[in-house]
Amino acid sequence: MPTDSEVLRAAIDQAAAACAASGVEVRPAAASDLDEVIGVFTATWGAGRSPDWPHLRAMLQAGATVLVARDDAGAVGATYGFVGWSGGIHVHSHMNAVLARGRGRGIGVALKLVQRAVCLEHGVDEMRWTFDPLIRRNARMNLVRLGAEVVEVLPDFYGELRDAISGTDHSDRFEVRWRLAAPRALRALAREPQPAWRGDTGFALVPDYEALRADAPEQAAHHRDAARRAFAAAVDAGLRPELDAADDYVFTDDDPDRAPSPGDTPTEGR
Repeated sequence: MPTDSEVLRAAIDQAAAACAASGVEVRPAAASDLDEVIGVFTATWGAGRSPDWPHLRAMLQAGATVLVARDDAGAVGATYGFVGWSGGIHVHSHMNAVLARGRGRGIGVALKLVQRAVCLEHGVDEMRWTFDPLIRRNARMNLVRLGAEVVEVLPDFYGELRDAISGTDHSDRFEVRWRLAAPRALRALAREPQPAWRGDTGFALVPDYEALRADAPEQAAHHRDAARRAFAAAVDAGLRPELDAADDYVFTDDDPDRAPSPGDTPTEGR
């Protein structure tokens, strides 16, 4: 295993490479950036869904991770996290958003990697956040690209959001834990093959749940209901959701840090 200093040095280099590849500078926000940060969050979730200016200003004063991603046209992404201690000291990465003009460039990953480097610089080796388990691209980023793991299934975690993304849909979430120096995270960040997770049950995702929700809300509701039943059964059986090579869920009790075995057909790092 690499030393703490080697992990930190690699984290800084990986964050810098991700920023360069996505064409942004990611840095801690200053007070003068907060209007743009709020603009990014508002454009993503709708009016009234961003923390307000005084809240974010206080977070800056306290040293919370409020980061802004900028390109030649201005702020294009932002992330916001704060320290929590439930289950151990960690940074809860609460909001991570990229404007429509910047999507598909890897800016969301760049923000997470800079946040990871900041955490490691301050001696924090774990981040957590929640995501909608039916959004396949987010599941792929969280579980495969970053190497986080699902630690809790949270039905209707936020109640009825009625925001620009979710509307009246259930706010079901997975909470993920990103152990920043764990073997699974180091393999994922090095883009190495991941294990073929062993399990007899799972759940197939639709390719684009957000489009289904917009175009065929009844079908989306049926898919959500089926997912809720499948996730509840997995929890009852003591199983954890992972992604297979087709980016569908497989429910497993494998060690989260298990390396690919000789008999595996491993999921490629991607």
